[in-house]
Amino acid sequence: MLEIDGSEGGGQILRTALGLSVLTGKDFSIDNIRAIRPQKGLREQHLKGVLAALELCEGEVAGAELGSEKIVFKPETIKSGELEVEINTAGSVGLLLQSLLIPTIKTDLKINVKGGATFGLFAPPIYHFDNVLFPLLKKMGYEVSSKVDHHGFFPKGGARIEVDSKKAELKRLDILDKGSIKSIKIISVASHQLENPKVAERQAEAAKKIIEEKFSLPVEVKVKYCDALCMGSGIQITIETENSFFGGDCVGERGKRAELVGEEAAKSLIKSYDNGSVDIHTGDMLLPYIALAGGSYIVPEITNHVKRNIDVIEKFLDIKFLVEGNKISVEKHKI
Repeated sequence: MLEIDGSEGGGQILRTALGLSVLTGKDFSIDNIRAIRPQKGLREQHLKGVLAALELCEGEVAGAELGSEKIVFKPETIKSGELEVEINTAGSVGLLLQSLLIPTIKTDLKINVKGGATFGLFAPPIYHFDNVLFPLLKKMGYEVSSKVDHHGFFPKGGARIEVDSKKAELKRLDILDKGSIKSIKIISVASHQLENPKVAERQAEAAKKIIEEKFSLPVEVKVKYCDALCMGSGIQITIETENSFFGGDCVGERGKRAELVGEEAAKSLIKSYDNGSVDIHTGDMLLPYIALAGGSYIVPEITNHVKRNIDVIEKFLDIKFLVEGNKISVEKHKI
């Protein structure tokens, strides 16, 4: 059984371990889960991720309860068809998907998520997956798509999302030269309660101004108001280049001006674009996939998240990442 220390990271260590455990069939235990966080142990979204992974592989788990700082996970056979997941809080839907999408490389699966947030604090929104991660996975031969039926915001959540993934043979991905920009798109979303003060428009306009000043290129803007269980907003910006995709985002918060939300999203995107061949979120999320197929890219920064994620992946797979400056490369996992 693989033993993992979860004390130096957050939920990402757990999510990666779950995904690779189901994919490889290797048992693991993880101790000191989220030990550095103010609220240690499993929170609702982490617990639902564990239980969803368990259902996906029809395995066994010990310690799967709220607040638990240790679990032991033993996977069995990966199932196909449909998987129903319910999140009772405003936990990030996107983060929950991270665990499930790694093993579904091996099977066709439709994931129906009820509850959770499409835009959440400290997590990329669902549009980052659809507009950035999924197109890059498509370059690797892995087809994943999502459909938002209902948006969810903090603190009530209430999202409804359908995700389809198709069995794939992964291909190597190398992005060392991002190439020239092909398009820049903004999607700005807010609940109907925020329509009169034009929150979605203000988020978009603030972001658009900064992006146009930086790149001197046209920006496509989509503004959307939606029904939601509580007030909320968010913005996601996508740059498509000849060889890559970049995302920048920000979520609205009570007392935070809509213009500031747009500005922060634009500045985070520009920082990633200027310093990497993929953005900061995607550089972390792509690691398991290039570990399986081989690949290389440049991340804006080698964060502790990236380091810990690499450590976990190397426990499960017969590979060794090479980190040179901000360049990450790896040869294909030996099956």
